[in-house]
Amino acid sequence: MQTNITDFFLLGFSDLSPPLQAILFTFFLFSYIVTIIGNSLIILAVSFDPVLKTPMYFFLRNLSFHELCLTTVTIPKVLENFLSRERTIAFSACAFQMFSFFCIGVSECIFLGVMAFDRYMAICHPLRYTLVMSTKLCYQLTIGSWVLGSLVSLVQTSYIFSLPYCGSKRIAHFFCDNPSLLNLACTNTFINELLLFISCMCAAGIPFFLILCSYVRILSSILLIHSPERRHKALSTCSSHLVSVFLFYGTAMFTYLRLGTYGSDDNDRMISLFYCIVIPVVNPLIYSLRNKEMKAAIRKLMVKTPNRMNGISY
Repeated sequence: MQTNITDFFLLGFSDLSPPLQAILFTFFLFSYIVTIIGNSLIILAVSFDPVLKTPMYFFLRNLSFHELCLTTVTIPKVLENFLSRERTIAFSACAFQMFSFFCIGVSECIFLGVMAFDRYMAICHPLRYTLVMSTKLCYQLTIGSWVLGSLVSLVQTSYIFSLPYCGSKRIAHFFCDNPSLLNLACTNTFINELLLFISCMCAAGIPFFLILCSYVRILSSILLIHSPERRHKALSTCSSHLVSVFLFYGTAMFTYLRLGTYGSDDNDRMISLFYCIVIPVVNPLIYSLRNKEMKAAIRKLMVKTPNRMNGISY
């Protein structure tokens, strides 16, 4: 019999011993701080350094913003639940968290495809690059990725939260994820699972296929570059993006492209940890450590900020 659900109970890591929970709390908190600092430095460096006023760094700044949003949607609630015995989340808050997380995730899938298109134009069509990748197009592609992400997420969230929920309110996860809620519905969810599968195939599968096609052309063009320095620079910028693509797409596809086999076991929870925590922490390192211009801009930013603070008179 259906009941009115007002809140859910996020099990999270409550099955672990207190010492392990304390270690995980420290890990989550430290990772969240590093994510905020690392991605904020990239956003500020690209915003204030005139050398980085190119489409590639414009897209990199937006990718860092994606990572900040992705972690902020989930991690603060996880940290709160570590310190609370109730571990509850309101029905409306759960819906908002799911919508936000799925929107950001789908938008990032599309956005990684946009970044591949940018690299394709820069390496395969350098003479047309500045003409095609105009400021207007960059903003249109960025806004378009967010709009598509919002539409896909709105459909998914509406369908899942219109399902009848009865009995258990215990979500076997540390945040409100689509598969976790499907497990709690007291009705046949095959249509919803099929819709989730199709949505993820379109949002992740199509961009991923276009990324692979772009990099086939990119790598063939790089092999024709005679200058070792130019070839190394092209490979460096592309390899950073490729690492991000395979990390993000690999974990996302493993989680959502499993029609009829959804579950929230320990493996799913660990995979979610990877794309909620590890990837947002690693991405700033991938893009800054392998990029001389970005490293120089971040160093310049870190030197100027204390000087500006010292110059403030009270």
